[in-house]
Amino acid sequence: MTTLLDDAFAHHIWATLRLIDACSDLTDEQLETNLPGTYGSILETMRHLVGSDAWYLHRLSDQRHPTIEEAGMSLAELRSVIGRHGDAWREVLADEPDPAAMVTVVRDDGSGYEASKGIRLAQVVHHGTDHRSQVCTALTSLGIEPPPIDVWDYGEAMGMTRELTATA
Repeated sequence: MTTLLDDAFAHHIWATLRLIDACSDLTDEQLETNLPGTYGSILETMRHLVGSDAWYLHRLSDQRHPTIEEAGMSLAELRSVIGRHGDAWREVLADEPDPAAMVTVVRDDGSGYEASKGIRLAQVVHHGTDHRSQVCTALTSLGIEPPPIDVWDYGEAMGMTRELTATA
């Protein structure tokens, strides 16, 4: 079953995979590039992005999918994890989650936070976009052209967009 959000989540996974691939040839020193106003180094940001995606997936799948311990993970390990998330997100979306249903998360200190599934799903997409942008900025600071990963690029790569010629 196809849902309205399938393309958004498919783009999220596709773009993250492309960015991991673009970073895979970087030196250890380049992976440690850290710019003011960003989450952290390129590698730390990619770990955070994939680890958070696993956390959101865990919460929104009624814990059918595991969280990960991303600290210390290599780009290859992160790629393997996020690569599996595509099918998992399709599964979550196929369940037609109620966007108004509230999800409560209780923190280690006993406090909690409640947000609707719709807001949490939106956060997954936003979070990925925000951190991919930060990594692209870091790559640019190194003189490396980031891969084209926006939604239009995804649409073109998947054959879902096309240029039309003007008609007289």
